[in-house]
Amino acid sequence: MKKRFTFLLYHYMLPYAGLFLVRLLSSTYRLRLVDPGNERDVLDRDGSIIYASWHQRFFPGITFFATRTPIAILISQSRDGEFISRIVDILGWQAVRGSSSKGGSAGLQTLKELAARGFKIGHIVDGPKGPFGVVKPGLLRIAQVSGKAIVPTVTSGEKRWVFGSWDRFMVPKPFSRVLIRFGEPVYVPRDLSERDFEERTKLVEERMNTLYEDTDRIWSDPSRLSGIFGQ
Repeated sequence: MKKRFTFLLYHYMLPYAGLFLVRLLSSTYRLRLVDPGNERDVLDRDGSIIYASWHQRFFPGITFFATRTPIAILISQSRDGEFISRIVDILGWQAVRGSSSKGGSAGLQTLKELAARGFKIGHIVDGPKGPFGVVKPGLLRIAQVSGKAIVPTVTSGEKRWVFGSWDRFMVPKPFSRVLIRFGEPVYVPRDLSERDFEERTKLVEERMNTLYEDTDRIWSDPSRLSGIFGQ
């Protein structure tokens, strides 16, 4: 009986209740896209894309990227991963279970096959435990295997809650203005030396950090805000 209740709790009650609250809060946001052409050009050219985001900022994208289906997410095979996988399924995304850090893993092969079929790929580059702001090797492994472009995808809320987690997780407050911004694409050759692999990883990391910092500065720049929100 206890096992059945635990199963129902983690597979139905908590995921549905949590997503209801996320959708309710997200419905109040005044959301705008910045540089959407970077996303559109990659999709028109390649038919697929890798959205790369920091763990700290993925909250505003939960409901937004439900509009970008079909989209696949690589999720660990841990117990926590099982819970996240259930949420992903409810959102209509494709949960792929496995490790992104092992180049020949089944998870990477599945992502390659899905990308070839037109699935987009979402990836939290420093998750699930950090350290914050450090791109882990899995992102480039996915790009190498799939042949698709990495597009840094950043979010920023004008008014926000910041939590005391390892990454200072951010959730925009109700009725906040929210930005989702797409950076310039980065392609990763399949064959790279260890040194080149590290340099390409640093390149993506630097671009993502620069994009986050610049996007956050928009809130204090009336001219840029006026161009985005029409005020």
